[in-house]
Parts: sequence; C-alpha cells; structure tokens
Amino acid sequence: MVYTVTFNPSLDYVVQVNNFQNDAVNRAVSENVYAGGKGNNVAVVISNLGLKSRALGFRAGFTGMAMEQMLREYGCDTDFIPLDEGMTRINVKVKAEDEFEINGQGPVIPDEKIMQLFEKTDALTADDVLVLSGSIPGTLPDDIYERMMQRLDGKGVRIAVDATQDLLLRVLKYHPFLIKPNNHELGEMFQVTLTEDEQIITYAKKLQQMGARNVLVSMAKDGAILVDEHQQVYQLLPPKGEVVNSVGAGDSMVAGFLAGYLTSGSYEQALRLGTAAGSATAFTSWLAGREQIDAMMEKIAH
Repeated sequence: MVYTVTFNPSLDYVVQVNNFQNDAVNRAVSENVYAGGKGNNVAVVISNLGLKSRALGFRAGFTGMAMEQMLREYGCDTDFIPLDEGMTRINVKVKAEDEFEINGQGPVIPDEKIMQLFEKTDALTADDVLVLSGSIPGTLPDDIYERMMQRLDGKGVRIAVDATQDLLLRVLKYHPFLIKPNNHELGEMFQVTLTEDEQIITYAKKLQQMGARNVLVSMAKDGAILVDEHQQVYQLLPPKGEVVNSVGAGDSMVAGFLAGYLTSGSYEQALRLGTAAGSATAFTSWLAGREQIDAMMEKIAH
C-alpha cells in the first residue's frame, strides 16, 4: 500500500477568466473544484495507475468532508483525522492571461491530533511506501517530517519526500527511499547555479552522500535525471506537448515513479512512468488518468 500524508490539504477552486481586470467584476468561463494538496495528488495518480493508495492527514468542517469524499470518488482509500474546529482551507486558483492563487490558512491542529497521526504511520511495515509531500502549515511544528521519519527508522518503510530546501535536507539522515528536488531547488540547497547536466548529477550524488537513496531531479521541459541507489544515472527527455496545467505535474512524477518501481522493480522503468505521468498531467487540465499516461508512455517508447 502507498500511504500519502498531506499536512495542509485543500479544496482547490479553479476558475478560468477571460480578460481579467483588477478593478472590475470578473466572470468565470469555467470552474472546477478538486481535492488539493501534494500528497492527495500523489494518492489520486497512484490510484489512477491501478495501485492501492490511502490518503492521510487532517480534515476540518464541511470543506474537509467534501475533500475526503472527492478522494474516495477518485478511487483512493482515506483515513483523515477529523478536527473539532476550523475548516480545511480553500485555495482559489485563477487562470487568466496570467495565473495567480489565493491560498487559505487552514485549521489549527492540536498536539493530540498529531499523536493520532503518528499512531497511524507507526503501523506501517516494510511492505508499505509513505509519501511526505509539500509544506508544513504554521499550525504544526516545523520538525514534524523528522519526527515521523524518526519513529519509522529501522522498520524498512520506503519513504518518498517531496519538499523544499530545509525540510528536505533535515530528513536525509533517515535515508529516504526517494527525494525529488527540481534543478533550481537542488542548486539552492548548495548555493550554486546549475547549468549543466554533469553539475546536476554531481550535486544529486552529494545528496546521496548525505543519506538519500534515490535522487530524482525534475527539469521541466528538459526532462529528468535519476541517480539511483546503485549510482546508476538515467536521463530522459519528456514527450512534446502543450503545457496547459502547472499544478500537480511534480506530484504525478512522484506517483508514476513509485508505481513504476513497485510494479517492475526497475529504476529505468520507474523513471519512464514518472516522466510519462508528469507530462500527461502538464498537458491536461488536472491530474492525468491512466489512458493519458499510457499515451505518453507510447511517445516515450518511440
């Protein structure tokens, strides 16, 4: 089972507006509501690829119940901890000539609810994969990734971490199975500007020396580089297409990579499916389904 944890989930209200004006009433030409949050995105794409996923985290109010119901409709198992106060945040994403977002704050999460989440992840075994994705809200301690991974240390749980600079660097000592910085984030970690593939490979290997097992570096239109735990380097360019969606492509890459590895045991196949899933989501209005991902796999194969 692939478990995902989203500490700051959301309902994403996505609207398309033509000729947006700051000082006028703007009317949407299309609108959709999705269950948002990086871990939730991974869970949905894992499910779309035919594997079992269970989304964990916290939910609050009517928005939290709606988010959880949506995830179930997408085929995910869910086990969110209900909070007594507040509401799961709503994020507004406006697609116009320029894209912008207004993100909600999210509810306060008491210590006893954090312990309930730890109890759920403590039950994971070496047969499970845990995905920790995204930012930590201000209502949670900033070391919660470390605390969760420390409790699992030595149990053989494969943990994938997709987080920004400091969060990522602080968990390397627990030897995550997979980390996925993009090329810019990788450079920022070491305060360098990376312009060549060889530089990216060098610094990816530095992250391995610090504890990571597999380092997957996404590079947008330039594809991805994987340095696997055996020091084998793989590089793959993405299929060509029109990018219409900037949300969820990285999460889809993580989901595809994990699904590819779990079903084949091959890191090369994992990179192929990860690249296909990330591209498929970038080329569609929301998270890619199985048919769209399979179509990208065909393009990569040729």
